[in-house]
Amino acid sequence: MNKTTLDASGKSVGRVASRAAFILMGKATTAYAKNKVAPVKVEIVNASKASISDKKMLEKRFKQYSGYPGGFREITVAGMIEKKGHTEVFKKAVLRMIPSNRLRSEIIKNLSVKE
Repeated sequence: MNKTTLDASGKSVGRVASRAAFILMGKATTAYAKNKVAPVKVEIVNASKASISDKKMLEKRFKQYSGYPGGFREITVAGMIEKKGHTEVFKKAVLRMIPSNRLRSEIIKNLSVKE
C-alpha cells in the first residue's frame, strides 16, 4: 500500500483536494482501473495552515437536504471550521471530487487529514 503525504500549508483547499482525489482514484499509478479501489493512502498535513480567502469563509456554503419538510441545512466554511475543524472541510472537498458510485465510500476511507 503506497502512502502519499500532501502538505497544505499556504495552498488553497481546492488545489490540495483535487490532487488528493486524483491520487485516491488511482490515476497516479500505472495499474489504474476505474472499477477497482487503488492501493494508495493519502495523508494531508498542515490543514489548518491552508489559505482560505475571507470571502470564501463567509460566502461558501455546504448544503444538506434530508428530503423532509424543513430538512434543509446549510453552514458556511467558517462555521464548519469552528464546529468540526479544518479536517472536515478537506474531507468534504475531496469527497465531492470523487465520482459518486459504489467505490466512493471505500476510496474515501484511504484519506486522512491532520490539522
